Amino acid sequence: MPPTGGYPLQKRIAVMTTQPDVTTGQGVPLSTEAKPTTAQAGRMTGRQRLALIVLLAASFTLAVDFSILGVALPAIGADVGFSLENLQWIATAFALCAAGLTLLFGRVADVVGRRKMFIFGMALLGAASLAGGLATDPALLLIARVGQGTATAIVVPSALSLLLASFPEGPLRDKALGLNGSLMAAGFTTGAILGGLLTDLLSWRWAFFVNVPVSIAVLVIAPIVLAESKPTTRLKLDVPGAITVTLGLLALVFGLTHAAEHSWTDPLTLGSLAVAVVLVVAFMAVERRATSPLVPLEILKRSTVAWGNIAGILAFATETSLVFLLTLYLQQVLGYTPLGAGLAFAVLGLGTVIGGILGPKVIGRIGNKKAIIYGFIVQAIATGALVLLRADPASIGPLLVATFIGGVANLVVIVGFMVTATSGLSNEEQGLATGLATMSQQIGITMGIPIMSAIFTAQILSIGNNEAPAVLSGVTTAIWVNAGLCLLTALVVGLFLRKPVPAA
Repeated sequence: MPPTGGYPLQKRIAVMTTQPDVTTGQGVPLSTEAKPTTAQAGRMTGRQRLALIVLLAASFTLAVDFSILGVALPAIGADVGFSLENLQWIATAFALCAAGLTLLFGRVADVVGRRKMFIFGMALLGAASLAGGLATDPALLLIARVGQGTATAIVVPSALSLLLASFPEGPLRDKALGLNGSLMAAGFTTGAILGGLLTDLLSWRWAFFVNVPVSIAVLVIAPIVLAESKPTTRLKLDVPGAITVTLGLLALVFGLTHAAEHSWTDPLTLGSLAVAVVLVVAFMAVERRATSPLVPLEILKRSTVAWGNIAGILAFATETSLVFLLTLYLQQVLGYTPLGAGLAFAVLGLGTVIGGILGPKVIGRIGNKKAIIYGFIVQAIATGALVLLRADPASIGPLLVATFIGGVANLVVIVGFMVTATSGLSNEEQGLATGLATMSQQIGITMGIPIMSAIFTAQILSIGNNEAPAVLSGVTTAIWVNAGLCLLTALVVGLFLRKPVPAA
């Protein structure tokens, strides 16, 4: 037994005179007694704090971009010249690129350097946002949204890889991932609030302009506080794999988005989803033969990677689609303004922040797997309670309580998913793992709303009108499905997710 508070004798003898600093990569002198570093002792260094602030600011800004234009679409259409039936392309153009290109740029960052791609992506975000704010015709606005979506696909996996490189596995990394997850989820809610506020008080153009100063600040600070990070072995870009998986994801996201606007039986919807399936199958065939595969299929055989990402997709899909459903309820049943509906989600945003803070503590106490399972169960109960909503202004009270509890639980799940899907991997696999995790976030955000919208629309059509009682019926029907998905995911995770292997 080693002395209390000390290291075993074997470690004292075997310890080297230097070890790499997790932030700079430089050698840090150690005494022969191998005293724990600040990071090992559970405290962040000053450089780590600055790096965390930069990375979280970037991730939060990009999460806001998913929803900030939602309430402003009618005003944008009137000013720029979009017809009503084409307004959805302002959101679709962003989502297609953000979800479809994430895995590709996660690997590109592995090849050319994660800090380099992070900085490039933030520069692209600033330029695209400036162009969007100045746009006077539909073409330029769509180009700007494509630029923002592409910047998201570049920055988010790079930022997550840099975050993992800055913090060793353990409590510090769990805390950083918790903050990252909470801000990503809170950003979606904040976007709805901020979009309504900016549109009402200033102009929808400020929903674009607000990104510019953030991008400039990150571009100034990032080269100072972030060290370059990429695998020690030279990697090659799998071009055939990149083409097939990117086109497959684009077809999937387009099909899901089109289903929400039309129907699941629309020929273009079915054709897009069929093309997505064919391309994914082709991608798997390419990866089996590739000498340097974009996604080594062996990594998907790891229970933590496969089921962790499935949990992540469902966590983001259920909560973001719930925001969509409750927006319909608040505006079309209770008569709230867009700004009022956005402000009602401030309680949900608070819950996500608290959940991100509690997530690492819950994981430390009960483990990753139980955190995901129990989080989904609590989220299902809170979501299921919303089927009791009525066309009564007093329903806002139970709604706020339920969304707060559900937001806390959802973020515990998200932190559990991120820790599970990215732990126990070599440095060469970190970019791939974070690319997969980021892609799961983007797909979850993108696919949740079309699925719930299709359920809502089917119920409305069965009733035969779109008055308040019909809207309430459609919302509650979709909420039943949403809660059921949470319970189903908790069950399959409980059955199939094997205990994560502790990091060495």
